[in-house]
Amino acid sequence: MPPGHLNPPAPVADAVGLVTDLTAWFGSSGRDLPWRRTRDPWAILVSELMLQQTGVARVEPRFHAFLARFPTPAACAAAPAGAVVDEWQGLGYNRRAVNLHRAAVAVVTDHGGALPTTLAGLLALPGVGPYTARAVLAFAHEQPVACMDVNVTRALSRLAGRPIDQATADGLAVTAEEHAPGGAWAWNQAAMELGATACRPRPDCAACPVAHRCVWTGSGAPDPWIRQRPQSRFEGSDRQGRGRLVDALRRAAVSETDVPAAMGWPDDVERATRVAATLLADGLAVLDDRTGTWRLP
Repeated sequence: MPPGHLNPPAPVADAVGLVTDLTAWFGSSGRDLPWRRTRDPWAILVSELMLQQTGVARVEPRFHAFLARFPTPAACAAAPAGAVVDEWQGLGYNRRAVNLHRAAVAVVTDHGGALPTTLAGLLALPGVGPYTARAVLAFAHEQPVACMDVNVTRALSRLAGRPIDQATADGLAVTAEEHAPGGAWAWNQAAMELGATACRPRPDCAACPVAHRCVWTGSGAPDPWIRQRPQSRFEGSDRQGRGRLVDALRRAAVSETDVPAAMGWPDDVERATRVAATLLADGLAVLDDRTGTWRLP
């Protein structure tokens, strides 16, 4: 039983049948994605950070380009953080690039250039949370742990007819390791594939290979606990201004007086100053007080 659980998690009905059916479907119908063809922990970490809040179509070409430039943690750590931010262009949420660089530095400094192979070791890396750490264990090392992103949580919760917790999901991964074709690696990939394709917020139950096992569908689809909050509006947001300034810095240094215009707010210096300061705090930009210019770190 996982530590911290006073009672074992409630079982999922016919877990063996579920993991067998879903992994078999994935084996014949899963998308051929580049991060599914590797067991390199660094490549897996890169893909997972890129895929956070960014679609597969945008990530795939950037994944190849990034690894061509930074094929190892050591190559990434040896470069300035600004080079990593530059290579992140087109993916958005640029703070992930800074976190990836910080993680690479920690891997080189503290782990001899190889990513840790334990959950605790991975969680100690900058910018690596529980989901990402488990993804590295599951997809690079094929350990029987469950990766619970929002798509997987939604799909498994619908199948079980109740919110699924990490302990129950880990139990399914162990069941898959013991019974399913491809083991826990294939199970995690299959659960992600299901949540990203058929079992979306507005599901296509006709395309679901395990709809006959879905408690949620059989009970009339009452899902107040699986609705996702709509993402905040990007147009006109502080996030858009941050992104504009980072894009400008990718091209060249920006003088302090030109920062508001670069952010799209030439007449709102106060807002530009406030939001630009968050880039400094996040390590996405540096300000040379001597010359009054902004640049990538």
